[in-house]
Amino acid sequence: MSAVRGPDRLGRLSLNQETVRQWSLPELAEGCAAAGVRGVGLWRGPVQAYGVEAAARLMRTAGLTVTSLCRGGFFTADDPAERASALDDNRAALDEAATLGTGTLVLVSGGLPPGSRDLSGARERVADALGELSPYAAERGVRLAVEPLHPMYAADRCVVSTLAQALDLAERFPAERVGVVVDTYHLWWDDTVAAQIARAGAGGRIAAFQLADWITPLPAGVLLGRGQLGDGSIDLRWFRERVDAAGYDGPIEVEIFSPALWERDGAEVLAEVADRYASLVLPEPPDPSASSAAPGLRRLRAR
Repeated sequence: MSAVRGPDRLGRLSLNQETVRQWSLPELAEGCAAAGVRGVGLWRGPVQAYGVEAAARLMRTAGLTVTSLCRGGFFTADDPAERASALDDNRAALDEAATLGTGTLVLVSGGLPPGSRDLSGARERVADALGELSPYAAERGVRLAVEPLHPMYAADRCVVSTLAQALDLAERFPAERVGVVVDTYHLWWDDTVAAQIARAGAGGRIAAFQLADWITPLPAGVLLGRGQLGDGSIDLRWFRERVDAAGYDGPIEVEIFSPALWERDGAEVLAEVADRYASLVLPEPPDPSASSAAPGLRRLRAR
């Protein structure tokens, strides 16, 4: 029997399009609408290829809310021309987010410049970029969301490795302008994360909550090594409980980079995500005799 009981069990679920990269944007919109999933996280590359305004219309027509846009960031270059180019690209990303109707632009801060070992200096350049971009973001009704990535990415992708570091940056700016992302894949190992989630919630800083599992051994190419919910080591319900207790009641976005999932039928992947989300992330429903699968999921499986 499916763990999904009642259509509102999926009310907060958002599907990041990277989880079903094999789907085009129209397939993503159709599949989510058919499944009763009302939120989607989008990525700039596919959106730009489809057309930003066309993508916005497509999602609205399907009744979907764009919960986040990935990604901005990469602020750590020490070459002035590279920094100026990065800032221009992030302004374009903010324009795209506003057109899509999402209030959240996820930021991956960037790694160390070639030859550098100065982590603190790189983080200061991230802060400088946030200061330059936050007024522009506020004009467009979009919040900059600093995402800490697992420390294995610190050298080449993201010098912000902990939620504490992300908050130290974000708290220099008004909460409505700069928030943070809580992503289970990147933060599950940190024994201070409960206190930092509470800190983020108290300051109104949680801009996005994302789920993926940690599987071992890590697949070749750690960037694409995320696990399907329930396949790894992370207590996903524990994270959801802490984020809820911190006052966050927004979308819960499943973002899994996995070639194994991309080789499967997208509708099958989405149905599995929804079942595992309901059984491993949400509280158990009070009435176990409630109807099994949401109607949208039953239709999706039959396609």
